[in-house]
Parts: sequence; structure tokens; C-alpha cells
Amino acid sequence: MKIKVDDLSDPRIAVFLDEHIADMKSISPPESKHALDINSLKKPDIIFWTAWEQENLLGCGALKKLSKEHAEIKSMRVCSSFRGKGVASLILKHILNEATSMGYTRLSLETGSMPFFAPARKLYEKFGFLCCGPFSNYKEDPNSVFMTLRILQNK
Repeated sequence: MKIKVDDLSDPRIAVFLDEHIADMKSISPPESKHALDINSLKKPDIIFWTAWEQENLLGCGALKKLSKEHAEIKSMRVCSSFRGKGVASLILKHILNEATSMGYTRLSLETGSMPFFAPARKLYEKFGFLCCGPFSNYKEDPNSVFMTLRILQNK
């Protein structure tokens, strides 16, 4: 598997992200849907990665800069046919390594509170993320779970 910074120009990524948005719309009420569309992911404060095996798009993840020390994990998704095979763990590990090398000391994320999101919450907990209150521009929401992780920098 190869993980690379992606410019979101490949049409396969657009289809993949459209499926992500459709899933989120089918599960979360409109006021609780925080998934970014492809144009929002092209902002300069966001780095987007894709994971590939030959020509197969396995998954993606992004990191949005909130401040010099704090970033948000966005758009974590794995293709349904590759779920349960460790792809999400490898993408998350890659994002954590990149965030550490960029000097971030805190990562946060928002995910859903519904049963559909239980595997995602379990993955984040496995990597040390803890539940927290809303951060950045988020508001308290019964459909959202907010999580954060402190990163120790080796200096």
C-alpha cells in the first residue's frame, strides 16, 4: 500500500468523496454533517492523503490546520471492500507521523455518535484519542463525538 499527498484531481477520488458525502447525509441530520466536499478539501490549510494498492483507491484522510500546535483529522474513509483489513490504521498512523513531523502537539476530530461510527471511534481510541468537548467552531451536538490526542514532540 502506498500513501501519498493528493491534489484531488483524479476523478476516482471525486467519486469516492461523493460516496462519503452521500453516506454522511444518509446517517447524520444536515445540521450534524461535517464531512468536507472535494472543493473544501482543496483549501491551503488542508493536506489530503490517499492510500493506493496498484490502481485501487483504498482510502483517504486529511489534516486541517487549526493553529500552529493544533490540527483536525478530516475525511478519514476506507473503501467498503477494504474495511476490516487494517487500512484505516495505516492511514491514521501515517497522519499521526506527519502531524508529529509538522510540529503539531494536539490532534482533534469529530465523528458521529451513531452505531455506524462505532468502528471509527474504536480505531481512534486504539490510537489514544480521548473524548473531549467541542473544539474549533463545533458546538455541542448529540450526533457528534469529539476526540483529541496530545502528541509528544521529541526535541
